[in-house]
Formats: sequence, structure tokens, C-alpha cells
Amino acid sequence: MSDTTAPPWTITAESVDTPVARALFREYYTEVADRYFALYEGRRARPEEIDEGVAEHRGAELMPPRGVLLVARHGGEPAGCAGVRLLDVRTAELKQVFVRPGARGLGVASGLLGAAEAAAVRLGAERIRLDTRLDLTEALSLYRRRGYVEIAPYHADSPYAEIFFEKRLAGPRRAGAGDERPNGAQPTVTW
Repeated sequence: MSDTTAPPWTITAESVDTPVARALFREYYTEVADRYFALYEGRRARPEEIDEGVAEHRGAELMPPRGVLLVARHGGEPAGCAGVRLLDVRTAELKQVFVRPGARGLGVASGLLGAAEAAAVRLGAERIRLDTRLDLTEALSLYRRRGYVEIAPYHADSPYAEIFFEKRLAGPRRAGAGDERPNGAQPTVTW
């Protein structure tokens, strides 16, 4: 298929309550839990452990006016997600970055990070932070390539947060300031 006939990639804001968002969250938790339990206990996550992890993520922090969930699609099919939430008026946090296995290596994660950073700026943030695990080596490489630098822990909320990163954002402005989309919602990004 030539580039002119290939279906477009899009990244749009989506409610955390949609079936697509819930499915992506479940896939995200399944993957990170399976990797964790394989590394530390030599097994896969049990369904009840996945259910518990998904239930803990209510998603309210990824909804306007203090957050946003972004979903990447290829030809209309969901390929991945990334969430952004405000920790304070100047600091956003990146959450639940996930790309489905079949869409990996195509630039989706980098596209999601760019859209998440832009959404954080629209929410008024001057910097964006994240925490992750050391065994998620692909994520570590991606964050470093995208200009994130390791920082001291900024919270002690999770036993799974092993390494912390931050990136300074250019051009902060308050949500709604000249933005036609309310509460920092992400406009459609197409490539």
C-alpha cells in the first residue's frame, strides 16, 4: 500500500469511560502485571490480579479539567493510549502509556508522547513527570530518547515506581487561553 492510500494515524482525546479506553487499560495492566510476575515470581498475572489493577484505576484524574486520556488509532482502529494529569499548577504527570504489540515500532509511542506533552502545556504545565519500573526497558529508552531526565522520587505512592523522570515543556499557557477546546482537551493529531 502506498503512503497516499495508507489509513491515517490519529491521536484524539477520549473519555476514560468508553469501551475502547477500558480495553486499552486492561491490556496495559495485563502486560505490565505479566512482566512483573514473570520477573519476580516466574508466573503470569492471575485474572483477579488484573481485575484488581484495573479497578484501582478509576480514571477520574485523566478527565477534564485536570487531565486527558489520548488514544492513538490507525485507520480507526485503537493502537495505544497515554494519559496526562496535573499534579499541581505547573507539573503534569504522564500515565498509562501503552501501545498494542501489533503497532509497536511504528512511531506510535513517540506520537503519543508528543501529544501528551502538548496536552500538558495546554493544561498549564511547565514540566511533565513520570514514574516507571526498571524492567520496562523499552519505555526507559523511549523516555530518554524524548528528552526525559532521571530525577529524585517525587512520590512514594507505589511500590512499582522504581525510577522517576521529568521533562521541561516549552511554551506553557493556561487551559482555555486562546484554545478552542475546553479544559486542555487534545485536538486531533493526524499523520
